[in-house]
Amino acid sequence: MSGPTRTPQHLDTGIAGGIGESPLRPDGTLKVRGEFAYSSDLWAEHMLWGATLRSPHPHARITSIDVTGALRLPGVRAVLTAADVPGRNRYGVKQQDQPVLAEDVVRYRGEAVALVAAEHPEIARRALDRIAVDYEVLPASTDAELAAHDRALPPLHPGGNVVRHQVIRKGDPDAVADVVVSGTYTVGMQDQAFLGPESGLAIPAEDGGVDLYLATQDLHSDRAQTAAALGLDPELVRMTLSGVGGAFGGREDLSIQVHVCLLALRTGRPVKMVYGREESFHGHVHRHPAKMYYEHGATRDGELVYVKARQYFDGGAYASKTPVVVGNATTLGVGPYRVPNVDVEAWGLYTNNPPCGAMRGLGAVQPTFAYESQMDRLAAELGMDPVELRIRNAIAEGDTIPTGQRIDHPAPVAELLRRLTAIPPPAVGGDRDVRELPGGVGGTTHGEGVVRGIGYGVTIKNICYSEGADDHSTARVRLALVGGEPLAEVHTAAAEVGQGLVTVQQQIARTELGVERVTIHPNDTSVGAAGSSSASRQTYVTGGAVQAACAAVRDAVLLRAAELHGVTPAALSLQGGKIVSATAGVLADLAEVLGDGPVEHTREYHHRPTFPMGADGASERVQVQHAFSAHRAVVDVDVELGLVKVVRLDCVQDVGKAVNPDAVLGQIQGGSAQGLGLAVMEEVQVVDGVMRNASFTDYLIPTALDVPPMEIDVVERGDPHAPYGVRGVGEPPTISTTPAVVAAIRAATGRDLTHVPVAPHHIV
Repeated sequence: MSGPTRTPQHLDTGIAGGIGESPLRPDGTLKVRGEFAYSSDLWAEHMLWGATLRSPHPHARITSIDVTGALRLPGVRAVLTAADVPGRNRYGVKQQDQPVLAEDVVRYRGEAVALVAAEHPEIARRALDRIAVDYEVLPASTDAELAAHDRALPPLHPGGNVVRHQVIRKGDPDAVADVVVSGTYTVGMQDQAFLGPESGLAIPAEDGGVDLYLATQDLHSDRAQTAAALGLDPELVRMTLSGVGGAFGGREDLSIQVHVCLLALRTGRPVKMVYGREESFHGHVHRHPAKMYYEHGATRDGELVYVKARQYFDGGAYASKTPVVVGNATTLGVGPYRVPNVDVEAWGLYTNNPPCGAMRGLGAVQPTFAYESQMDRLAAELGMDPVELRIRNAIAEGDTIPTGQRIDHPAPVAELLRRLTAIPPPAVGGDRDVRELPGGVGGTTHGEGVVRGIGYGVTIKNICYSEGADDHSTARVRLALVGGEPLAEVHTAAAEVGQGLVTVQQQIARTELGVERVTIHPNDTSVGAAGSSSASRQTYVTGGAVQAACAAVRDAVLLRAAELHGVTPAALSLQGGKIVSATAGVLADLAEVLGDGPVEHTREYHHRPTFPMGADGASERVQVQHAFSAHRAVVDVDVELGLVKVVRLDCVQDVGKAVNPDAVLGQIQGGSAQGLGLAVMEEVQVVDGVMRNASFTDYLIPTALDVPPMEIDVVERGDPHAPYGVRGVGEPPTISTTPAVVAAIRAATGRDLTHVPVAPHHIV
């Protein structure tokens, strides 16, 4: 890692394990040894098992449901349908358009129709087979572009088939360029492919409420939607985060939450639900498939003149995060480049395909593949090096994005690209091990027909919520004597989904309080909201909340010490468990001051406000922060068989401040692997609304054998508006990987590859 940090705060921990270090994760050893408790491991005495009946049709009218056969099965304790939902039979993270249980119509194959609670999971599954549902099959709408423009298509929802339509226009719509390139690009449906399936345990309470233990990304959003469906006050729905086996956006929407609570409240007994792998594929949202038309115009010396784009995003049966995808795709749709004239138009559509929502890189993955492919096309047309073309047009601090927002933080895009090209590429070996060639141990080649290619990709991604959303987090920090030694306890509702947030909160508390012992309270809804663990936002907003709460605790402790010693608080600091005077040195142990009782404070952190877009897409600040990453991919391609081996995947990324350097590297490595998967293997196959590969046998994801060596250069250019100068890390590497890998395959094959993932038949 390299590069100076422009950080407004001076960091002096006075103790090991603070900001900028890489202490061991408290959950790391447990996970490696298989001892970590995930939500699917939950158990309660007298527990029932829940199961869900799902629609076999992409679009159909329910004419009748008969549950008597299921109720007669010994061991069945409840069978519920839409008529049994006591509150609002609608939910959704942005729009409440999805039924808890289908009422009269099913809009996708796999939609929940009925629920069963039974003494054993096998009894529950057998009971599902005894529920008789009569359907009148309806025509399925599965083409998103048609859904946007064909008024003859019947509306899937009362408002029509358009979830969101957004335009961004800037400059001269009739601008003329010397060189023009155009292309049509498509992105397949990608699954988050988390290893831990949807699961949770609901326990009915004596006060008429329910306690739910689950894996999620946003406890308070889940509680609000669940309480509305249950017809309960939110305070009666208490949620606690259990071990999360991956998320990547797939846990932002409800899955088991309302269902398992309904069954628990109906039966008066604890109920557990765990999806199998196939049901998991049907039970959560996916990345939006997209079709995008792009046109780039430039001068003969490579200056971009205009970008025009039309983007179509298939949201599937329900809205989920489609409005956000459209917002991000348009605002970021020309990439990290200066473009004086912009005309971008996007549609997010309802279809009868599986619902699509949040996934890592939300709304930026699809357009980045398109505009980076366009930049390579433009470079070829100009006879220019593709990296030089990007550097020549790279956005920098002080420039504006298409909405008119000025970038008021470091934007070292050109620097990232220069540092990337400075990393030596791998040499082409002579007699290479067959395992290093396309096809691997299959022995399909010994080097004949194998061609090497190199490609580049760079991206811009917004961090945190945007477009006027109230983005904040809450933290409660308590400093007390435990066992005669100071202990800091941090309590937030921020979901640890594997990204290392527990460790980050501990690091912040050590830095701000100078206390070695820091524990993290279980995440639950008894503290204020933290928002979703998404949008690369938690270190920014929850980190900011923890920092603010710690500062309040520190100030109170120093005030108490100042009163004891007759000095001013401004002259004191907390360092290594000591009260230190700037003039007199150590005054007292922190333990002495805490002898009068613990100190506790709760604080909310709000970042700078953002604002919605106008009719033409204008906004003075549509997004709070932007992050940048660049990748270089080196691939070997067997041009006769269409097999691809990614040899190296190098990345340079600006992270603002590496709060935990090891975790930063892990995020970049993991994100790069996910982008690699989209580039060459990951696609949910949907034919006429029916998912064809809902298993890890048929839906391929990268393994350790597919992930190549990576040279990673972490740049730290602190954002002066963010706590510690941080910049979101988790999403950008996923985004820039995919176009880099595809560009490398193009370079090796000469093929005009316009769809991801690239399959062998695209090459041969």
